[in-house]
Amino acid sequence: MPYGIKTVRRSLFLCNCLLLIILTSSSCVSTAASAEEYFSIGMAFFELGRYEEAERWLQRATAADRTVTASEYNLGRIAFERGRFNEAVRYFELVIEKDPENVMALRAAAYTRIRLGDLERAEALYDRVMALIPESADDGYNYALVLFAIEKYEESIEVLLRYPFALDEKPDSLLLLARAQDAANMAEAIDTFARWIAGSSEENPLVLHEFGKALEKNEFYARALEQYRASLAAISEDQETISRSTVRFDIGRLLLIADPGNPEGFSELEAAVSEGFNDIEALEALLLEDRIDENIRTNISRLIDRIDDPIPEPPLPDDDSEDSDDDPVNDVLF
Repeated sequence: MPYGIKTVRRSLFLCNCLLLIILTSSSCVSTAASAEEYFSIGMAFFELGRYEEAERWLQRATAADRTVTASEYNLGRIAFERGRFNEAVRYFELVIEKDPENVMALRAAAYTRIRLGDLERAEALYDRVMALIPESADDGYNYALVLFAIEKYEESIEVLLRYPFALDEKPDSLLLLARAQDAANMAEAIDTFARWIAGSSEENPLVLHEFGKALEKNEFYARALEQYRASLAAISEDQETISRSTVRFDIGRLLLIADPGNPEGFSELEAAVSEGFNDIEALEALLLEDRIDENIRTNISRLIDRIDDPIPEPPLPDDDSEDSDDDPVNDVLF
């Protein structure tokens, strides 16, 4: 069954409440329905998921009493649910104008700004949230995520480190810390990535690859190669967070730099291009490496030419025989 008994009972209860509210408000012939009654009806419809009716009643509540900020907040929620993000943020900011310390409205406006791609405004809103409820690890994580997105890596790290218990209990917080430390070129990223991987129940190819990058950046080449190979082995149809060709390129590139005499290096580059790797700038950067043999440079140049001018597939041979038993057209028509 699509709905459980509890859900059905709850819906029936809400319907009964809704009917009672409407009947009660309509029976008051001597006075117009109050904003609170409109608000109650609107929220009953909202709980039932009937957003169009909820919006209509909440609009009435807003018109009846402009001080009922809850109506505007919930109109913002409805607009957000229906994908009208610009409208949603206007409602949330109306609430904030009247109540500058309304944490729910500040949080909702910040999240909506993220959906709109306005990360600078989202940062300013989360800054206000954190000033009001500095103990909130969830809001701290969201704030750190915005700071990371606008490349304020040190500030993102500082926020995450305020909540050590969240780093122990929430893998997303720990992974964000590792990525921020790596982006800030901090060697501490190595231990943080290792800690995240140790606590993960399954191998994530993308994170293994990121760990390899952090190790390589700090010149732990053997360990980096180990992580790249682990990343390649972990890629599957269910876990394709990074392409095989990208990982194979990094394996080949690292081998050519750290072990120039190893023929596996160029073989991995060639396999990467065959599997779809087409980042010419990355290949050209290898040509500038002093440690790479001149013959390998020549072969890398040929790989670049192959990407620039791929060899066309050979045409299928024509068969002019009119009575061939293998003619696919004959198979279809006759």
